[in-house]
Amino acid sequence: MLAAGVVALAAGTYAFRWAGPALRDRVRLPERVVWLLEIGAVVLLTALVAVTTLPLGTADLGFAVPAGVFAGGLVAWFRRPILLVILAAAATTAVLRYIGVP
Repeated sequence: MLAAGVVALAAGTYAFRWAGPALRDRVRLPERVVWLLEIGAVVLLTALVAVTTLPLGTADLGFAVPAGVFAGGLVAWFRRPILLVILAAAATTAVLRYIGVP
């Protein structure tokens, strides 16, 4: 049963990846829809950052995680590539935890 689920998800993923380039010239979205999709992506990423940064009720927040998020946000503010944003956030958190900051 598990194998069938994995195969079904793989087939669906492949179909979605194929549909993008195949339908690019056939489907036109209105400007408003494109704008709403872009805003929706930003909102979802912001919500993801908020949920993973603020573990309310599950653990002590400490200082290292919010500092890492702030460092990543600062790098993103200057429009650097996403890899640098992630590395800055992870490195800041890791260094603070290594030197003993909770």
